Parts: sequence; C-alpha cells; structure tokens
Amino acid sequence: MKITKIDVMLVDVEPVDNPIWEPVVCRVYTDEGIYGDGEAALAYGRASRAAFGMIQDLAGLAIGMDPLDHEVIWEKLYKASAWGQNGGPVVFAGISAIDMALWDIKGKYFGVPVYRLLGGKMRPRLRCYASQLQYGWGDRRVPAYTTEDYVNNALKAVEEGYDAIKIDFFTFDPTGHRFTHEETTGLQNWKQMDLVIGRLAAVRQAVGPYVDIIMENHAYTDAQSAVQLGRLAEQYGVLFFEEPTTPTPKVNKFVADRVKIPIAQGERIYSRWGYAPYFENGSVQVVQPDIGTCGGLTEAKKICDMAHVYDVGVQAHVCAGPLSVAAALQLETAIPNFAIHEHHVFSRFAYNRRMCIYDYQPEQGFFTVPELPGLGNELSDYCFTHGVKATVG
Repeated sequence: MKITKIDVMLVDVEPVDNPIWEPVVCRVYTDEGIYGDGEAALAYGRASRAAFGMIQDLAGLAIGMDPLDHEVIWEKLYKASAWGQNGGPVVFAGISAIDMALWDIKGKYFGVPVYRLLGGKMRPRLRCYASQLQYGWGDRRVPAYTTEDYVNNALKAVEEGYDAIKIDFFTFDPTGHRFTHEETTGLQNWKQMDLVIGRLAAVRQAVGPYVDIIMENHAYTDAQSAVQLGRLAEQYGVLFFEEPTTPTPKVNKFVADRVKIPIAQGERIYSRWGYAPYFENGSVQVVQPDIGTCGGLTEAKKICDMAHVYDVGVQAHVCAGPLSVAAALQLETAIPNFAIHEHHVFSRFAYNRRMCIYDYQPEQGFFTVPELPGLGNELSDYCFTHGVKATVG
C-alpha cells in the first residue's frame, strides 16, 4: 500500500463569535482506496495559516511511502524536513496531522479502532470535565464577566452531570475586557488577586466540596504572580493548576516547589524531548500533550509512556475540532496513567460539530470510545467545500 496524494484544508467554519478560529485538517489517500484524516490543532491564535503550509511542505516527503510504516514516516518528517529536530508548534502540528491520518488508515486497514493498535482498552468509559467555562457553557461563546456568571456556568455543567470543571478566572475583567499582558505580568495588586480568588471561592461554594475544580491560567502570569495566585487558591481544593506560567522547566519548577497544588503543563510543549526535563525535575504532575501539535499519536503515546515512568498523569489537551476529540479518546482509553478528559466548550459549538460526520458528546460527564475502525470519525464534506484546499501528489 502506498500514499498517493494528500489533501490539506484550511476550513472556513464561519464562526459568528470566534473570528480567529480556522481549523486545519488533511486527508491522506492510498492506492488501495483507504484514506485517513488528520488535524493540526492550531485553529486558534496566530498559526493556522502556517500549519496549512507546513502540512503541504511535509506531505511531499510522505508521498509513495507505505502508510502502515508510521514510525518510518515520522522519523523522515522529523529529520528530513530540516526544521523538525527541536521544532516548535508549526512543524510538529504538521507532523501531527499526517501522523494522525496514518493511524486512521492503519485502523481501517486492520478493521479495528486505534485503541486496539495502541494496546487495548484500559477502561470502558472516560471521565471528563467541562472546560473553559469563562466562555460560558452553552452553544455559543458568552464571556463571563461577573462572579455570578462564573457561578452560573459552573452550575450548568454540574446539572448536566459533570463532577469536574475548568475555569480561567483571569481572562476577563469585570467590565468585559480581556486582561492585557501588562496587567497579568509581575507581582499582582491585591485588587486583582481578590477578584480572581473571589471568583474561585464563589464557584467552590456553589458547587460544593465534591466537584473538582481545575484552575486554568493560560501562562498569563509570570512565576512570582503564579505563586501568589496558587498559594491563595490552595484552600479551595483545586484539582490541578494548569499552565501557571510560561512553560519552561526551571520556571515551572519554581512554581511547583512553592505551591501545594498539582501542576499541569503540556499544550505548548512539543515532542518527548520537550517533556523530558519536566519529568526529570519533578515539576509536573499532569501532562497535557495535544495530539494535534505534540507530534501525533505516535509521539503522544511515547510521551504518555514516559510520564508513566514518573507516576505522572495524562490529560490530552483538546482544543480543536471533533477529529482531535476522537484521537484523544483513542489514546486515553489505552494508557494506564489516564487522569481525565478535556471536553472544551468549543466542542459544543455548531461550527465545530459540523466538521465531521459523527458528533461525539459526553453523557453525564463521561465519554465512551468510538468503536469504528480507525479514529472512529472522519471529515465531513463541509471541510472540502468551505475554505482553501491544496492537494499534494
């Protein structure tokens, strides 16, 4: 079996409330009629168009190769691309999208879900949390400004059966504007600390002691202010403190050594080499590799296995389209050190849900894993007809 061509799509999902959301996906075709789909999880921020070009650049290296040789192809993309070694988000997102598609092909070729190829199902269902409630918990993006907004969003999720939620309490100020980088850098004044911790305290009081709260921080604060924030949050039983500061090993350890809350990092760490120093210095308790940016399923499985050596839990980072959701579920069910699954509020929005032919959503705070061959989902016609498409091969 040989790879014959690869379609790459920069999808115009026409979001009404998130204009920078531009999913990047691909489809890898073979001479036996089997195809596989992949996603570069850089829909947000300022890198989607770079990822669109990166996949095209890498695709030429894979044409003519056997898609079942995913390790061989991965190594070629990593080393023959010149910029793969010690690469960043764009290079690894390109590798990730193609690698994800190869696993989809492999599952279809053997007629089994990907988790079977990764070693089998460790658990029948996956606990998940309602993620990023500062954007609401409905079918559209509604930023939370007041403390009451945070409480109401948390209660909505709990009413749907979730016993874990994640919120960034430091995204919006009380007037509805995003905090600027100038406002979140450096030692924080007590007015801002009181605002953030007041929101956390109100949510904890509303949901009670048995709903886990994950405190997201998006690396907004530097190390000193992250310690300020973390120490104040300790009394509220936070499950883990996510991206407290810029993801570098020494800075992360500075925070971990001073805060009595487990630290999570990973969405901006790429490849096993990027994760290794965090394991070695003991500064992370939950890793969050994004299959669409860390190097694909091939690399994500290696990262998870490394984490297991150090008794570190895994929660795949999922902030992309439904294809990445399916890939994360396949991986998480197959690893012994699974912690919890992220169900992002953006996964509830129509512009993401229409990207694939199946719309997997959790029930009562739990996911079941797709049992179809491959990833268990595939791109819908919408992805091929809305936006920009390029074909290599």
